Amino acid sequence: MTVIDIPGSKSVTARALFLAASADGTTTLLRPLRSDDTEGFAEGLKSLGYAVEQEADRWRVQGRPAGPAATDADVYCRDGATTARFLPTLVAAAASGTYRFDASAQMRRRPLAPLTRALTALGVDLRHGGAEGHHPLTVRAAGIEGGELTLDAGESSQYLTALLMLAPLTAKGLCIEVTELVSAPYVEITLAMMRDFGVEVLREGNTFTVPPGGYRATAYAVEPDASTASYFFAAAALTGREVTVPGLGIGALQGDLRFVDVLREMGAEVVVGADATTVRSTGRLRGITVNMRDISDTMPTLAAIAPYADGPVRIEDVANTRVKECDRLEACAENLRAMGITVHTGPDWIEIHPGTPKPTEIATHGDHRIVMSFAVAGLRTPGLTYDDPGCVRKTFPRFHEVFADFAHGLEGR
Repeated sequence: MTVIDIPGSKSVTARALFLAASADGTTTLLRPLRSDDTEGFAEGLKSLGYAVEQEADRWRVQGRPAGPAATDADVYCRDGATTARFLPTLVAAAASGTYRFDASAQMRRRPLAPLTRALTALGVDLRHGGAEGHHPLTVRAAGIEGGELTLDAGESSQYLTALLMLAPLTAKGLCIEVTELVSAPYVEITLAMMRDFGVEVLREGNTFTVPPGGYRATAYAVEPDASTASYFFAAAALTGREVTVPGLGIGALQGDLRFVDVLREMGAEVVVGADATTVRSTGRLRGITVNMRDISDTMPTLAAIAPYADGPVRIEDVANTRVKECDRLEACAENLRAMGITVHTGPDWIEIHPGTPKPTEIATHGDHRIVMSFAVAGLRTPGLTYDDPGCVRKTFPRFHEVFADFAHGLEGR
């Protein structure tokens, strides 16, 4: 059995930084993820005047319930979608201030419109410096009264998360009616974390009611990243080995742990314990049809191992993967075809047929998940290379080193 230590969750770390910055008191984050995205979020907070102390395995954030110490600031969000969506929302509740946000060319292409429209509907003075619904943008804060809001979160659950976390900072709280929702488990992460920081959200169907009153500081342990764990679980299923990831068990917050249920359906044996999850396999995988709407960040992981199954693998309801760091659905199709695999796609689905993949250079499109997913395929198809292997710094800077050690361990068994 191989035990693999997975870095902290990006999603949890980003939410924890927002909540800690908003809370009354000093919050200590234990085992936060250190990556380009989370470092960018922390740097953004510092640019806004929040006190953030970073040590190797713990970060301390001095909360400011009234808003940023800076009343005028420029914030660069790098490639981080959570940074680019959460920080403008955070500052919108401040009593006063002018805050300018920009991001990388990749992030500038990614949509913000449902969120910026919602903030504008709440009375926020928000102006785009280029294309409507995209970075760069300027927020002129003057506080938010609160009230009722209708939101389409069918493109990204981050829009809803940002507004839910904002709600306790408004004068009257928010009641948000959601018309469409994708990646619902990520919203469950948000609700659980808000509870840990002292705010209880009332949910009735797709209507969320959040009271005003703010957050309280706490010590918060960041659990391992379930999306990152998917690569190692998939590796076990593909190579007929056994992998255990500690820190992700029955009580895990992240919905992406459900990826192991997909592997179970394909024939792997899965044990989800109190504080660890184990996947073991013979290496024989069954073809399946699976809806991955709620765990779409793991779609590339499944796509990369799909050619090695004994029948077609069809992944459905993943339209939102087309507006991630790249069009992930198309990127998977492009690379699998370059490997000699028959692939069919539609607006929100991809079907991958069994075959014998050949080595090629993977077109990463600057997307960390494309690199890490096809690294798993490389365990059965040696010789795969990447046009931009370094883009893994976004969420897992040491991925290549850790995965190489992991793969060597598998060979040695």
